Amino acid sequence: MNINETNVSVHLLDRVSNWLQQAALNGENLETVVTGFCERLAAAGLPLNRVHLSFSMLHPLYDALGFTWLRGQGVTVEGYRADPNDDKPDRFLLSPYYYLLSNNLDHLRRQLDPTTPSEFPIFDDLKEMGVTDYIAFVQSFGETSGQGMIGSWSTDAHGGFGDNVIEALLRIQNSLAVAAKMAVLGKLADNMLTTYLGENAGKRVLSGQTRRGDGETIRAALVMADMRQSTVLAEKEGRQVYIDTLNQFFDAIATPFSRNGGEILSFLGDGFLAVYPCGRHRDPSQVASLAAMAAVRQATARMAELNDGRRRHGLADVKYGIGLHVGNVMFGNVGLNDRLTFSAFGAAVNEVERLQGLTKKYSKPIIASQSFATYCGGDWVTLGQEKLRGVGQKVTVLVPGEANMKLDNGEATQGRSLETRSEAEQVMLLYRNSKKKAEPRELLWNKLLQ
Repeated sequence: MNINETNVSVHLLDRVSNWLQQAALNGENLETVVTGFCERLAAAGLPLNRVHLSFSMLHPLYDALGFTWLRGQGVTVEGYRADPNDDKPDRFLLSPYYYLLSNNLDHLRRQLDPTTPSEFPIFDDLKEMGVTDYIAFVQSFGETSGQGMIGSWSTDAHGGFGDNVIEALLRIQNSLAVAAKMAVLGKLADNMLTTYLGENAGKRVLSGQTRRGDGETIRAALVMADMRQSTVLAEKEGRQVYIDTLNQFFDAIATPFSRNGGEILSFLGDGFLAVYPCGRHRDPSQVASLAAMAAVRQATARMAELNDGRRRHGLADVKYGIGLHVGNVMFGNVGLNDRLTFSAFGAAVNEVERLQGLTKKYSKPIIASQSFATYCGGDWVTLGQEKLRGVGQKVTVLVPGEANMKLDNGEATQGRSLETRSEAEQVMLLYRNSKKKAEPRELLWNKLLQ
């Protein structure tokens, strides 16, 4: 049957709209909303074989979240990351989205014929999927919100989209926008807390640990790292060079510690504290220490790559120190009644800070306590015993031996994957960078979505 003769049930569309309203009231996350919406549209008889939806997000690390639904395969989710150094706009300049946006259009429709040249490169991919008709659209969440969605509908039905199907898609689009906006606002709160507090701490705050004194005592493998000679750099090179170098340092050294059970709990000037929470017995302490040590190896390799690049540009190496320890910490809220911070405190935190400081004395980039080395195992070299301020007895301090610093294949692969971007991520970056010379970054999404 020709799709133009397909009867779209108004009653089933109303059911989809009702589901979207209930999902918004229930506070469902964006992935649930998008997945449920697409599956219900297909179940209602709309001839869709691909749906792509991107939502702008107020997030320090991501410009947007993208969702691609394929019939029979479900939804894939991708984050579009901000990258001011990316400068490859050609792909997006040749896309339907850019054409739609640059011409201030709400919708763009193209019927695809496999025997004719493609107007946009993406159409070659869609033709291979059997797509016969394509509609792109922009939907703002409000004139001044800076938030909204951009997306496309595709069908492989013979004859493409009929007028009745297009009318159904336009009708349901507003209902999707309302539910998505509610999910975006919920995701925003989660994003902000996760970005500024870390995943574990953010979840604790969202779950209600918001009063001074709320928290608990936990056991954890602790990592504290610090950039060396930062004061000299700031005085010699100026504020912007210092900030850029500090961000390069954090990108290189800190990223591995937010994986595999680790969490960067706080940034402390030009350093950071990471924790690997674990149980109080030997086995979980060993697992946490091994995970922290794997991150140390990755961080060391990434710092070597950073410094290789800096030397090629005639810049000095960025030096650093890392302290490693295992102990009990207090994990929770401290501060004023109306101004709190969520972090880890206690003797073990003070001790790992002082271990990190010993890297200056011994001119070694990594120093661990005996407890960390014992749980971690492997190759360690004893430096001696040190009296740490606030600790009654001297503690044995060690550095990892050569065998303990060798990356295995899995760790090397994971380290590279931390920098891998999907093709979809690049699409969002390409649009932003194609416009950045003409507009401040904070205005891009406002124009994009108005």
